[in-house]
Amino acid sequence: MYAYIIRRLLLMIPTLFGIMLLNFAIFQFVPGGPIEQTIARLQGNAVGIEDRIGAGDGGDIIDDEFDAKQGGGGGQSKYRGAQGLPQEFIEELERKFGLDKPWYTRLFIMAGNYLRFDFGESFFKDQQVVDLVIDRLPVSITLGLWTTILSYLISIPLGVAKAVRDGSRFDLWTSAAIIFGYAIPSFLFALLLIVLFASGTYFDWFPLRGLVSTGWQEMGYFELALDYMWHIVLPVSALILGVFAGATMLTKNSFIDQINQQYVLTARSKGLSERSVLYRHVFRNGMLIIIAGFPGAFIGMFFTGAFLIEVIFSLDGLGLLGLEAALNRDYPIMFGTLYVFSLIGLLVGLITDLTYTFVDPRIDFERRGA
Repeated sequence: MYAYIIRRLLLMIPTLFGIMLLNFAIFQFVPGGPIEQTIARLQGNAVGIEDRIGAGDGGDIIDDEFDAKQGGGGGQSKYRGAQGLPQEFIEELERKFGLDKPWYTRLFIMAGNYLRFDFGESFFKDQQVVDLVIDRLPVSITLGLWTTILSYLISIPLGVAKAVRDGSRFDLWTSAAIIFGYAIPSFLFALLLIVLFASGTYFDWFPLRGLVSTGWQEMGYFELALDYMWHIVLPVSALILGVFAGATMLTKNSFIDQINQQYVLTARSKGLSERSVLYRHVFRNGMLIIIAGFPGAFIGMFFTGAFLIEVIFSLDGLGLLGLEAALNRDYPIMFGTLYVFSLIGLLVGLITDLTYTFVDPRIDFERRGA
């Protein structure tokens, strides 16, 4: 098993490189890069860019050079909106953003830096990308981890109960609730929770924004933990609604499929109780497909509903950071967050395989040469 883990960890390196290479190639053809965004901001035509590019000498040099050379000379340019600007000014922007080098040189430099977790500095924020990721990562992990754990704690027992009582009134009523949860988007349910429990219109039980209250530095550990739990109730509840519905039906269908297998009939014919058959035989096999869906459920919290929840509840997570970077064409942040997402996904996939062997010791990845 140790050899298998080492092989998987080593395979993560070319996998990450392949992901970054593919996305790097795509971004070479995406219009509206950082230079166009900078020119639009300096000319007052930028949309949705709230942060200044650079700070200190770098930003001042570009602003002063733009003011001094605006309207002077210039002809056709490969950058949209740069017509009429001096070529020296465009070259200065290319040097600032590292676009003055050939693409293969930039790719080689980026790959070497990423191996050291050096993501560079944001184009439009006066911060290192790794610092931005570290600042935002706890929020995304909080939403993803709590939502996945709680939804599985709800969906697995509920799915098993529905499978055992398939066709009963309990199964019908819970199916109606699941369809309701599956049909309502998480962000819409989040707005409903805010109106009911945080707006003051009906109740004012929970906070509207953030993960901790003002003055949390002065709180003790127990008080801080309670304050943290108080803040995540609404956003996590909104995310759980859509996740547990699919996981519950997946659990039910998996267990129904196993209950109808021949080995279950054999176990019953030996006189084993239904509880023994269910938890000693069916549970181990039925849980395999549920465990297989764990990485997708966990990583999905970062990319899908979690982003909208971050916006609604004013939570500064990686999803919101990635959207801002995409709108501003802030490539260091875009590639940095993509790298972190990909790495987390690969690590969670490895953990899932190890969990397979824990649930069913008959699975041996090492012997199968996986």
